[in-house]
Amino acid sequence: MERKYQFDWDNTVGADMEQARPSLGPSTRIEVYRLFQFTLRDILEQHYGTEMADNLFREAGVMAGKAFFEKFLSDAKDAASLSAKVQDSFNTLGIGIFRVESAKEDNSHFIFTVDEDLDCSGLPDTSDVVCVYDEGFIQGVLESFSGKGFNVREIDCWCTGARTCRFEAKTAS
Repeated sequence: MERKYQFDWDNTVGADMEQARPSLGPSTRIEVYRLFQFTLRDILEQHYGTEMADNLFREAGVMAGKAFFEKFLSDAKDAASLSAKVQDSFNTLGIGIFRVESAKEDNSHFIFTVDEDLDCSGLPDTSDVVCVYDEGFIQGVLESFSGKGFNVREIDCWCTGARTCRFEAKTAS
């Protein structure tokens, strides 16, 4: 099947920003990111239902996490250096404040937090976790690093009143 929009870092995300945006540079405001994300999510939900919209966002997150790993994290030697690199890149790129809350020694189970999360910080309480893209993103990073399958789910979210996003990651059975 011929595809018009196949993802490729160098020809999409990694465009030459000095040429593309010589005055504005690579940054934009969070409202613009959320405008894109939540309108796309709304349209997907209208056409395919909530569960499918969430699955598609999670799947896109996995793809993004794997590409992000290759671009920024691939020289991590162990879980500690990976954690430090993720923390640094999340901070530098304004994604959020990443922390490892707990980790099993065999790297089969983790709890991560992301404060000031790009996707949801400051949104109203809805009693629902909303960071399914982040679930996929973390999954993609972990799978790229470990070569193992992972299941990642958000267990606390700003939108549930937690004021931080907390993710549980377990190796897939």
